[in-house]
Amino acid sequence: METMGCQMNVSDSERVATKLVSEGYEITSDASAADVVLLNTCSVREKAEQKLFTQVGRIRKRYGSEPVIGVMGCVAQLEGDTLFERAPTIDFVLGTKAVGRVDAAIAKAIREREVTVPTHLGRFAKYIDLGERDIDYDWSVTEGQRHSKYVAFVPIIEGCNKFCTYCIVPFSRGREVSLSASEIVRQVLTLMSQGVKEVHLIGQNVNSYRPVMESGLEGFNGTTPFSRLLRAVAATGIERVKFTTSFPRDFRDDIVDAIEENENLCNWVHLPVQSGSDRILKSMRRLHTIDSYKKKIDRIRTSEKDIALTTDIIVGFPGETEQDFRQTADLVEYCGYDSAYIFKYSPRPGTPAFDMKDDVSEDEKNSSLSRTRTHPERSAKSPIAALSR
Repeated sequence: METMGCQMNVSDSERVATKLVSEGYEITSDASAADVVLLNTCSVREKAEQKLFTQVGRIRKRYGSEPVIGVMGCVAQLEGDTLFERAPTIDFVLGTKAVGRVDAAIAKAIREREVTVPTHLGRFAKYIDLGERDIDYDWSVTEGQRHSKYVAFVPIIEGCNKFCTYCIVPFSRGREVSLSASEIVRQVLTLMSQGVKEVHLIGQNVNSYRPVMESGLEGFNGTTPFSRLLRAVAATGIERVKFTTSFPRDFRDDIVDAIEENENLCNWVHLPVQSGSDRILKSMRRLHTIDSYKKKIDRIRTSEKDIALTTDIIVGFPGETEQDFRQTADLVEYCGYDSAYIFKYSPRPGTPAFDMKDDVSEDEKNSSLSRTRTHPERSAKSPIAALSR
């Protein structure tokens, strides 16, 4: 199994591995010896999507064998049966919500290979499932299938309702659905019994957490369900709790309050700003302004705890001018981020921004990207404090 993309994909892969091992499959790190190859894909950036087709070609060319090839994840959800046309050697496609049925997909692919004569393209009968998760989908992961013995991902919310103009996630992951607090706490307690020391509460927008029923949050303070969930998880006594990613508009002061009140809530906040220009933020449909964002930063920086602060930034968004870029540089200096993930804009088909004129040249994007990462005047506290274009 090869996993591309974010923590949610890693989490899904861990659950798929757990399910398959329980069905009698053996996970191997030697792809050349595998009877089944699973590729869990990402579509956030064009390069990650192209990696899928490159990898499918390599599997056939390198090994000269005919393993069953299954594609899961965001590219699978978005591209559907068109993947069979672009890469005919793919046997099945499972969307982001259908990974719990991977065992059925593999079994069907094997059966079809046994009874079907391939066409001149070498294509067998194909299987595709882009449906919703089963109601009784098991979110648990066995100890042997986690990416770490001591660290575990715990999804608390899946999907996104924000529809930023550049982002494909609402289309690939669907609308926001929150796991119940009682189930999250149960998972954390189970992980603790297995020796896990640190859990990461993950989701596209964790502070948008809104369970249908708040069972498990009773008795915990906080103005939002997410801040109450943080306190509930902290109350399990697990040594370390992290959460990512936060959406600026939904980030409340009481999240900082919870971090201050609970020693095991890690002093780290990832708060993606994307741009320092209100004009570009409006075009991105980020739903926050620089003034409102700065107020959240002020609360974090004035905390009694020394809270590490990280962010995401996109350079070269359609319509970005030199002035817009300088405003981003000014904001970075104001915030004093401890680190940042900085990307150059790439258009994603199906998003509103795809129809905008991509009028920032590739040279300008590359220059902005390289200079934000290599500026010689970076300080130890804020390694990207001085951006330059």
